[in-house]
This record gives sequence, structure tokens and C-alpha cells, in this order.
Amino acid sequence: MRNAWTKSGALMVATAALGGVLAGCGSDDGSDTPGRAGRSGAAREQGTAAVRAAYDRTAQADTAKLTVRVRAMADGQTAVSDGRGVVDLKDGDSALTVTAQGRPVEQRVVDQILYQKVPGARTPAGKPWVRVDLKRLASQQGLGTHGIGDPARSAAFAKAVTDRGVSKAGRETVGGVATTRYRVNVDVAALPDGAHLRGQLGPTVPMQLWLDDDGRIRRQQIETAVRTPIPASAAASGQSAAPQQLRIDTVLEYSDFGTDVDVEAPPAAQVTDLTDRAPQDGGTPRG
Repeated sequence: MRNAWTKSGALMVATAALGGVLAGCGSDDGSDTPGRAGRSGAAREQGTAAVRAAYDRTAQADTAKLTVRVRAMADGQTAVSDGRGVVDLKDGDSALTVTAQGRPVEQRVVDQILYQKVPGARTPAGKPWVRVDLKRLASQQGLGTHGIGDPARSAAFAKAVTDRGVSKAGRETVGGVATTRYRVNVDVAALPDGAHLRGQLGPTVPMQLWLDDDGRIRRQQIETAVRTPIPASAAASGQSAAPQQLRIDTVLEYSDFGTDVDVEAPPAAQVTDLTDRAPQDGGTPRG
């Protein structure tokens, strides 16, 4: 149970944080005909401006309620995590109650450290909480460290969005709020550590954003196919193994901007660090 839920929760939060980083850079390899470009050029520029501004405008709200749904698929297995709680939009701290495969998990992120507690469960050391350093985990798994756990930093990346990478997809209601939906193709090479990330994620990552009439993000959906590294144990033993393919679909929704958020790390005496164990099994979620 310990390994399954630690990796599932780490996957959920790290994916959400990665999504904030990826949101910054968009490009589109397609081309418009001259006539279409003439008709849609202004609309594309408006959409690009809205996406570029969205992260700043959302972060200006300081805090929000958050729901997260992550669906991860690898080796014929699927793991689904649903989280609900609050998030500090300035520094990325959050407190969520996560349900993974029917089991509740109390989860906190403080200063880029993930903490989890499964009711009634204990680590081998007899402690109720486990922790995973998300920044270190991302570095170990080759995903880079820029922006992990810090949604506000994604605003800087948003400057790189191009007109060709953003398209308006219509009006929709999210959580009772009227929004405009945008499709964004993320140019992975344009990200910090982009050359390395390209080997993990491929050249582009599709994303969608739903912005309210104040330009704030109400929903963000990201689809990634990650080539995870060969487990260290296999590499050390000389075994031949191909990197595993991990598909991750992530949906985040924000509401009740300005809600109270007070997140603290659990007492150190109640915590076991599992950061170095998560990558050893290749990061594949298991039940």
C-alpha cells in the first residue's frame, strides 16, 4: 500500500506542477492558408494574449479551491486519482483529500515537498506520514526542476506562447461559471530543460484552458505521454530494458478564489522520506 499510494500521489502533484510549467510555451506545426490567416489572425492574437495573461491573473487571486483528476496508464494498468482541497496560487502549497482506487489519502504540499497519510496505515518505521521531495524526484526522473510546485513561475514561461499555438474553441460553463475554451499546443523544446524534456515527452504536448471573463483559469487539461527512465536496479544489473511509456491525463479546476489556505508540514517525527524509492521501480503506478 505504501509504495502504491506514494507514487500515485506524487504522480498527481508532480504532473499538475509540470502542467503549470508546460502551459507557458506553445507552438503549432500546422499552417494556415493566406485567406484563413487573414480572417483568423486577429482572433489568434487575442487568444494568445488571453493565454499569456491567464497565469498572472489567476495568481493574483492568491488562493483558490482546487479539484484534480489524474488518469495514468502504463503496462496495461490504469490508476485514477481524484483530489479536492485548497491551493496557494503564489507558492504552490496545497492541502487535498485524494481518493485513489477507492482509498482516501490526506495530502499536503509544502515548499515543494509532498506529504501523504493513508488512514490506518503505517510505514515500516511505524510513522503515519510519508514525504517525497518533488523537486528532487523530478530531477531523478529526468523531468527538470523548473517550476515544480510553483504555479506563479509559469507566468514567465507564458511569454513564449505564439499566435500559431493557440486557438479558441468556443464558450462553455465550468462549475457554473461562463468560460472561453482555448486549445494550446506546447512546444516542449522551448521550455527550460527543453532538450531533455523533449526526450521524455516528445516535441509537443496538447493542452486546453478554460478562462473566465476575468481571464482566470477555471479548468486546465493536459495530456502527456512520458517515456519513464529505465529502473536503476535494472541498469545496475546490466539487464536490457526499454523505457516505459506512461500516459497521463490531468484535469485541474479552480473555484472560490480568495479562499482561506493554511497548510503546514506534519511534525518531522511522524514522517518517513520515500523520495529515493519512488524512481527505482520506474514510476509505474500500481494498485
